[in-house]
Amino acid sequence: MKKAIWNGAVLAESDETIEVEGNQYFPAAALDPQYFSASERHTVCSWKGTASYFHVTVDGTQNADAAWTYPTPLPAAENITDYVAFWRGVEVVDA
Repeated sequence: MKKAIWNGAVLAESDETIEVEGNQYFPAAALDPQYFSASERHTVCSWKGTASYFHVTVDGTQNADAAWTYPTPLPAAENITDYVAFWRGVEVVDA
């Protein structure tokens, strides 16, 4: 079981994470939606495709673009469809 934690809040919790390039990807259904809002940021990975980002907000403090997903990944990354990963101080720990 893995947990994604930031600012004292559990953002996501799952025993079905997928590790890619050192990042734990959580199933979207494992996220607590109260902490997430869409960002306008997008980046492109040569083998995963175009990533979309989310802001994470806990107790009124925002961590901009702290989570990302590949809504329509390229074939090499199809296993992370509907999965979300974190950075910018979000800790992923074993529960």
